[in-house]
Amino acid sequence: MKIAVVGSINMDMTVTAERIPLKGETLRGDNVRLIPGGKGANQAVAMARLGAEVEMFGCVGDDDNGRKLLDNLKESGVKTDHIHVLKGVPTGIALITVGENDNTIVVVPGANGKADKTYAESICRELEGYDMVVFQHEIPLETVHYLIKWCYEKGIPTVLNPAPAAKVPTDIVEMVSYLTPNEHEARLIFGEETKTEEMLKKYPEKLVITQGSEGVVTCMKSGQILHVPARKSSVVDTTGAGDTLNGAFSVRICQGDDIERALLYANTAAGLSTEKFGAQSGMPLAEEVEKELEEK
Repeated sequence: MKIAVVGSINMDMTVTAERIPLKGETLRGDNVRLIPGGKGANQAVAMARLGAEVEMFGCVGDDDNGRKLLDNLKESGVKTDHIHVLKGVPTGIALITVGENDNTIVVVPGANGKADKTYAESICRELEGYDMVVFQHEIPLETVHYLIKWCYEKGIPTVLNPAPAAKVPTDIVEMVSYLTPNEHEARLIFGEETKTEEMLKKYPEKLVITQGSEGVVTCMKSGQILHVPARKSSVVDTTGAGDTLNGAFSVRICQGDDIERALLYANTAAGLSTEKFGAQSGMPLAEEVEKELEEK
């Protein structure tokens, strides 16, 4: 089971406060931490912690943050051979405020914005050796769409987590194996007036909509709407929970689970991840998820 992730690699500057400030308001924070992040890197680490063989594809800057992020990926068991290190370009940064069991995030792309079509063309041959390729929206969309089309032509399964929210062309929706938006992202892709059930029934066992504390929904090929509730958790930090879910879902699909079993596993992993601070540091190991599932 070999999974490639093509996406963002960021340093998360995370501030904790009593609550998230209102527009124009200044609050005193409790502390600030620099924590490895980026949706792509987060999902790669989640998969590695769950036992997959994973390689990360993307770009970092030739700076302290870039070096720390590469070291962190390697220490997490993620291959980094095809990450480009760019001179004179800063590594991407995410500014995260955590408060009241929620968060706000501002992303400055930096080197992630240089993962362009030229970079995509340079890694195509490498991707042929993988069982699945996973994408998000924190690198140029041109790159994401180009590689999804390429994977589709080669018969390589793909997962697209369309976050941050952006339109996804209909042909890309058709080509991708699994599309995993949250409710806001789904409405942007399929239209504000389209009901959730309508969206799901159009793309059975392809479209998986995450609903935060409500869990996830998809449509089975039989036409039945499947709702998998979220695990009840003692929430410390929700940062990275969606990335954990996407990573865990990809691993279990690759291992041959049906979609219902894969989503149950993914929801459990995501719930466990919220009980620790930090996106990657809170991600569970395979044995933790399996223990939790055995106890249900």
